[in-house]
Amino acid sequence: MDLFDLALKKSSTNKPLAERMRPKNLNEFFGQQHIVGKGKLLRRLIETDNLTSIILYGPPGVGKTTLAHIISLDTKSEFVKLNATSAGVKEIREYIKKAEEVLKFYGKRTIFFIDEIHSLKKGSQQDALLEAIEKGIVILIGATTENPYFEINRALLSRSKIFQLESLKENEIVEVLQMALKDSTRGYGNLKINIDEEVLKIVAKLSGGDARGSLNTLELAILSTPRRSDGSIAINKEIIKECIQKPMVNYDSTGDNHYDIVSAFIKSIRGSNPDAALYWFGRMVVGGEDPRFIVRRLIVHASEDIGMKDPNAMNIAHAAWNALETVGMPEARIPIAEAIIYLATAPKSNAVLVAVDKAIKDAKNNQYRVPSHLRDTHYKGSNELGSVGYKYPHDYPGSYVEQQYFPKEMNEKKYYEEK
Repeated sequence: MDLFDLALKKSSTNKPLAERMRPKNLNEFFGQQHIVGKGKLLRRLIETDNLTSIILYGPPGVGKTTLAHIISLDTKSEFVKLNATSAGVKEIREYIKKAEEVLKFYGKRTIFFIDEIHSLKKGSQQDALLEAIEKGIVILIGATTENPYFEINRALLSRSKIFQLESLKENEIVEVLQMALKDSTRGYGNLKINIDEEVLKIVAKLSGGDARGSLNTLELAILSTPRRSDGSIAINKEIIKECIQKPMVNYDSTGDNHYDIVSAFIKSIRGSNPDAALYWFGRMVVGGEDPRFIVRRLIVHASEDIGMKDPNAMNIAHAAWNALETVGMPEARIPIAEAIIYLATAPKSNAVLVAVDKAIKDAKNNQYRVPSHLRDTHYKGSNELGSVGYKYPHDYPGSYVEQQYFPKEMNEKKYYEEK
């Protein structure tokens, strides 16, 4: 067994590369300079060890757990790591009790790092933390890929500062990969690995800003590639693409990114940009979104943003639904795309939306009786109850006649105004 074998064996039998390369301090941390750059709030809190309860929100592999790890290495407080998917109320309360004892006997607070905090139940589990946070017994670090305003109760949010992390830029991913290739202690610096920067850029481009996923891809490529006669390992585009297998799609049809992409899709149609709308449609298709959800959004959009400017938009949207039901995916992607293009290029008006919302608002605030001449008259005795005086429009020229249609207590309203 030569030195290369020893280095490879040592690297492959230890923790995964992504875990070994996890930064130990802020100087090793890549990206997120908007929150941990020099002089930024989170950096100041970490460096002065004056942390308050925080929520780290962002997509996978961007540094949420790593920041918690850095804090655990630097803080004088006790540090407890919990996973929301497995921690029950009983376990949380037991840790809170221990934290009370640590504060009482040693004057030290305890930091609770709760990964996937969105998985904690809004009632019992999240409420179990509240009192301890309010009393200063516990400092919370919550990490989540889901929008905290949707998944975490308001009381907990009001006691926490939210920091939003962003997907890493491609050049930052490349730097992370290069560091792993050069580091002889934690990475593969002891091996002679030939890999062009262009190949690293492919990994970065397909990573979706996920550093952890990129390192996993690199490690798989290294471990699965036979050495050449000179002991080196050559990794090319084909090897990398095979290890990736498919693009690392940053999309969860039940998660927060789902709502962001759907929002971008609808706003692109509303903004009359068919090309952008098709791109976001493609993102949803690649991400595994239910196509019925997509077409339902088109049906709503046809009325909400087009309306009477082009009533045929509703027919087109429904035709896309019928096509989906008839032929299914992937063929239905074509008629759905046709509907997207039609709606994006159609004239726009939100007059229908504005009108119905005004009417509903008035209906909530004005619960008056139906005028007598508009009441039901199909039953015997209706005349005796005053259900008379209705003017049948078809008995008049042009099938139109002036009469009161609103409750008598209300003035005539104008809800629908075409733009």
